[in-house]
Amino acid sequence: MQVSDFYYELPEELIAQEPLVDRDRSRLLVVEREKQQFQHSTFPEIINWLQPGDLMVFNDTKVIPARLWGKRQPGGGKVEVFLLRPSGEDQWEVLVRPGRKIREGQEITFGAAGQLRAVAGERTSFGGRIMYFNQRGEALKALIKELGEIPLPPYIKVPLRDHERYQTVYAREEGSVAAPTAGLHFTPELLAALEAHGVKTGYLTLHVGLGTFRPVKTETVEAHQMHAEYYHLSAGLADEIAAVKAAGRRVIAVGTTSARTLESAAQDDGRVKPGAGWTDLFIYPGFQFRVIDGLVTNFHLPCSTLLMLVSAFAGRELILSAYQEAVKARYRFFSFGDAMLII
Repeated sequence: MQVSDFYYELPEELIAQEPLVDRDRSRLLVVEREKQQFQHSTFPEIINWLQPGDLMVFNDTKVIPARLWGKRQPGGGKVEVFLLRPSGEDQWEVLVRPGRKIREGQEITFGAAGQLRAVAGERTSFGGRIMYFNQRGEALKALIKELGEIPLPPYIKVPLRDHERYQTVYAREEGSVAAPTAGLHFTPELLAALEAHGVKTGYLTLHVGLGTFRPVKTETVEAHQMHAEYYHLSAGLADEIAAVKAAGRRVIAVGTTSARTLESAAQDDGRVKPGAGWTDLFIYPGFQFRVIDGLVTNFHLPCSTLLMLVSAFAGRELILSAYQEAVKARYRFFSFGDAMLII
């Protein structure tokens, strides 16, 4: 399967640069798989396609200030260090720019007074580095919060005035380097309305890392390898999913990260195994879904693993047709853009 099979034309002006004033005022394209059709709506009307007893599963991860600006020592040359995931109490796997100037053993200082220091270690198989810091545990977390910046995707050129708008309203578990953007549309009021309608809600955690946003650089889909990301799924949620399935109701994943976590934890009989671990599951057309019956998602970059996952769930032709319809109707795309409900 060719990566180019997942390309589509997108006018640059449709890439949303800022969030809407109201989170839930985005548009919603509803894709009905059986009928092979779509309907235009608005996000608060998502409730019209949900039934009492359905379960919506959200990713409660929280974005950390993962971008650090440092200086090489000696010399003082500027360095960007992008935190990907911890690999120990005082270690992180990172991306470094300019990477060619950072050799193993190079010291980097962060902050005006150099209050945080690190030494560049070995390279990783995904093109990153292991960085060894002079702080560990909670002290390291505190300095990252003090010195770091919330990273925004490179296609967003406008500075974000309120960084809480790049967090979901239910974000709790710190650890992501990018937001699970399908959840950005939900407000406390909408969540309360869903509950009043009889829709159940559940939460899991997947810390978004390189696996989610890394570009596909291979020619064929099958040759791409996902970077592992950490997840946690509680026994209570696993039991809730089993009960919902037994009652003949649907499990709706809010976002591709929730979908990947649920399918990573799925057993052969369709039951979900609780626990914590790392997943490098790559979902593309041909994948057999065992848990999810619906998906809330944003519009994704051409040739991305996220577009491949959505195509696996609804069919490549239907999804690309829906994307053409969204372009024609001037939907807003990517992280701060509009949404899609696939049922």
